[in-house]
Amino acid sequence: MLKSILQFFSASPKDEPAPHQLEIATAALLSEVVRADSLSDERELAKLRELIRQNFDLTEEDVENIVRVGEKRSEEAVDLVQFTKALNKGMSAQGKEQVMKGLWEIAFADSTLSPDEEYIIRKIADLLYIPHSSFIKTKLDAGSA
Repeated sequence: MLKSILQFFSASPKDEPAPHQLEIATAALLSEVVRADSLSDERELAKLRELIRQNFDLTEEDVENIVRVGEKRSEEAVDLVQFTKALNKGMSAQGKEQVMKGLWEIAFADSTLSPDEEYIIRKIADLLYIPHSSFIKTKLDAGSA
């Protein structure tokens, strides 16, 4: 009996990703920027939905569900590592730069970039291993859009 219990715990878990793991992690990170300045602006929320819709091939119902789940996971999260880890594992450098640009677009959606928004984006950039030059480029691209 003890042997079977030990085998259960020593068995390697399957590496199959959860359905929509990247989409939910992306939505959670975008939600972090929405919540960063403690003012959930409708323009920021609309931009979040638009970014999920543009970057992933999803139905409208899936977009709404992913945004809802992402927001909930963001509120419950202790740190950002669980989300950035999923993106680091499942996205290319170009994909992560697109996410970075989306973070900036949300921050600029209400025409005001708060220090809290910039701080959280910097933190996410570091966790995604985004070079500083790309961090600045995506900020400038989003700010001029």
